[in-house]
This record gives sequence, structure tokens and C-alpha cells, in this order.
Amino acid sequence: MEREFDVVVLGSGPGGEGAAMQASKLGRSVLVVERYHHVGGGCTHWGTIPSKALRHSIQQIADFRHHPLVRSRMPQIAVDLPALLRSAASVITRQVEMRHDFYDRNHIELMTGTGRFLDPLHIEVAGADGSRTRVAARNFIIATGSRPYRPPDVDFSHPCICDADTILRLDRTPQNLVVYGAGVVGCEYASMFKGLGIKVNLINTRAQLLSFLDDEITDALGYHLRDQGVLVRHNEECERVEAVDDRTVVVHLRSGKQIKCDTLLWANGRTGNTDALALETVGLAADSRGNLAVDEHYRTKVPHIYAVGDVTGPPALASVAYDQGRFAARHLVDPESTHRLARFIPTGIFTSPEISSIGPTERELTAAHVPYEVGRSPFKSLARAQITGHTVGMLKLLFHRETLQILGLHCFGYQAAEIVHIGQAVMSQPGSSNTLDYFIDTTFNYPTMAEAYRVAALNGKNRLT
Repeated sequence: MEREFDVVVLGSGPGGEGAAMQASKLGRSVLVVERYHHVGGGCTHWGTIPSKALRHSIQQIADFRHHPLVRSRMPQIAVDLPALLRSAASVITRQVEMRHDFYDRNHIELMTGTGRFLDPLHIEVAGADGSRTRVAARNFIIATGSRPYRPPDVDFSHPCICDADTILRLDRTPQNLVVYGAGVVGCEYASMFKGLGIKVNLINTRAQLLSFLDDEITDALGYHLRDQGVLVRHNEECERVEAVDDRTVVVHLRSGKQIKCDTLLWANGRTGNTDALALETVGLAADSRGNLAVDEHYRTKVPHIYAVGDVTGPPALASVAYDQGRFAARHLVDPESTHRLARFIPTGIFTSPEISSIGPTERELTAAHVPYEVGRSPFKSLARAQITGHTVGMLKLLFHRETLQILGLHCFGYQAAEIVHIGQAVMSQPGSSNTLDYFIDTTFNYPTMAEAYRVAALNGKNRLT
């Protein structure tokens, strides 16, 4: 029996959810195909949500340990990683229930199974029970996400070797962790596990951590990772991974170094989930990392097939994927739609302390010969930071020397991923509304972290005089 829909969405992560909700609200019949037995995709089940819930639990423990009354009067708390992971699971359950309700209320049908193209207008959904369902649709939106890249010569079936998905299923607390790959995921996990008192080696294949960030922020991250006790090794590449026994692995680096550990986290790149889609049947092909090329409307070269989210490559952010899904659905309903992503998209990196930025860096402004100045607000001078004990970090405003227009902002420290949105809102305003004077003339609640904007703006204005 064949089923028919206006739109079929493959994947129920942020991109798929955004596409499905928007298409339904625009009056289209929608089917969402999800291979996992719950909705939410990798973001909800083994990526963003569980890792950030784990980070929050670790931060709570760290805050408790560092409180003056606890530090002086109580013994150290023994931390059990599996117990922390179980507490994170409750968040996943609530997220899944909420998302199921979204689909029910918007009359969107869900089908569990793996979808693959039969031809440009049909897919087959293979269920875990062996069932096969043929589905026809006018439009398809591929939102199958990505998975950690696994080099073929590394044995991920070994109990000591994990990737960014399987690290969250550990049934023990590591004592000695090697993180191979110092991108966003690698830096986040190195910071988290060090917060548990675990010995961490962070191996960076490049000369600098997160080189897309502002240099001052990058330097601060490197300093504080080392201050926490993370051993950062730059310009190193893996030659091979040796499994000594079922409790020990050795990472052999091309420089000749050998690093022994009880847990290896391989966090060096990701691969788009396109290999099971039978793309060749519709004339599509993914690149070497499994990603699909799309135009500004998220159309593949087959006009009625769209792709959104991680499967299209960078920036590979859940926040971006959701909007891409919405805009793709709008375009397939109305080809004249003008909805686009915002010019500046904030970056959120959940190390400890966390990082967030929006707009160009000092390095980029210098290369473009833009006359800019800098305003800084060190968190150690903010009353709210002193109250919470989170005094590490700063807010940095980059603005045009002549027009005072806000060009970019970079934040390192407590609540950075929240603080950045105030600057984002101001930067998006037209004309003279997005200048340094907004922060100087606006009254902020006191004591708050947002007060950093006023402090940084005044600091920048003083530099001009």
C-alpha cells in the first residue's frame, strides 16, 4: 500500500522539526520519518541536550565544592559519571514528550524507520520489524543530521575507545582521558571531564585552539584550560591507536610521543548521514564527508528535494538547523519567499567558562582595514560575578571609531551564551540605533551580568578621547 503526502521530512532533529512544523502550518500534509524510536534526533538523544545537561551537573558540583563554607568544612564529594549521565536522561525524556506533543498538535504523522529513495517522487521506509512502506510526496526535505567521523583504522568497538556519541554511554568514570581533536566538541568535553577531576590530554592537530574565534578569546580559553589542569598538545597528529588490553589504549603520535590512557575520545570531525538514502536513484551525490550541496533556499540540484541542518555542512548548529528547516518549508510552498538567516549568527561554545561571539574578530577587521576600537569589561569588576563567584572572563565590544557602530562582540565567561543575545539584538537594528551610545545611555538592572555592556561601552568611549 502506498501513502501520499505533500511533504516528507527525513529526520526529526532541529532541522526536520522546524521544516515539519512550518510546512504543516502552511497547510501541507506532512510525514516525518525517524529511524530512532523517539523523536528529537541526535541533538536530543546523544548530542546537544545530554552533553549540556551533563555539563550543568558538573558545574553545579564545581560551584558547590568552591563555596567557602563547603570548602572549609566538608570533605570532597565523590563523583560518579554514570550517575550524572542518568540525571541527564530525565531531561531527554521531557524533551521527547514535549516534541511528541508538538507533532500531535500540528497533525503531523510520524513513521519510525529508515527511509531511502526509490525514485525522485518515492521513498521506502524500512521499519525495525521488517515492514516496508512505500511513500509518495511532492517535496522532500533531508534533515538526517550527522555523526562523529570514525577513521577506519580505529577500533570503536573497543571498550576504551569512544566518539562524541558513545562517550555519553560510559558505564564507568575514566581516570585518564585523551581527547583527540580540539574543535568545539573536543574543547567542551576536555573542559567537562577535567571538571570531574579526571586527568585530560587534549590533542590539537592545529597550531591554535578554535582559530575561528577572536585571538584574545582563544588565548583566554587556552590559559584557563591549562589552569584547570588540561594538558594541551598543539600540532600533533595520530599515527595509530594501539589497544594494549581491554582497559588500556596507547595513542601513538607522528611526533613520536606515546600517550597511555584508559579512555580515548575521538572528536575529530563529523560525517553527514546520507549513506543510507540511496541518493544515486535521484541523481544526487554527497561529498567525501557525507554532506549535500544546497542553494540559498536549501534546494539540492533536484529542485523538489531540499536539505537542511548538519547534512549540509557548516555551521552545523542546532539553532541554525531549525531556522533552515523553517525557511526551506516556506520556500517549497512559496518560491517567492524572502526569509533568510540573519546576517550574524551567534556562536555558543559550552566550555567552562563558556564562549559566545557574533560578528567579525579583530583579526578580520584589521585585514579589512576597518577603523575600529575595543571596549572591554572584565567580569572580575562586576558585582554579579563577584556574588556568584564566576569572576573569570570578559565582554569585548568592537565598534567603528567614527560612526560608533557595533561591529562585533566576543564574550568569555559565565553566561556568555546568554549575554551575547543583547548585543545581537542591538547589532540588528537599522541606522544609528546600533551604536555604542545605546549601551552607554541604557539603564541595566544591577547587579547583573548584562551590566558588562555599559562597562565595556564606557571603556571603549574613553579610548577615543
